[in-house]
Amino acid sequence: MSEHEEHTTHSQGFYLLIGAVLLVLTATTVGAAFVNLGPFNPVVALLIATVKATLVVLFFMHVKGASEKLTGAVVVAGFFFLAILLSLSLADYLTRSWR
Repeated sequence: MSEHEEHTTHSQGFYLLIGAVLLVLTATTVGAAFVNLGPFNPVVALLIATVKATLVVLFFMHVKGASEKLTGAVVVAGFFFLAILLSLSLADYLTRSWR
């Protein structure tokens, strides 16, 4: 095996388990939508979505276990640009006059 093929591969059962967890979290999101949590409904939905996105990035996109520094740089850059987009959107939202 060459140096670039050293990342760990998981079994098919492991990926099925992660898929099942994602389905359970999706059902949890749907269930949480029917519970009146007041202003915390979007917070709960976003927290569950963050957990699901983390699972997808780590396991299905093979970021966990990747030894290349380029993979980490791409992930960090993605979160950096996400932070820029969210901060600009929030700045626009906060500076509007709501009449």
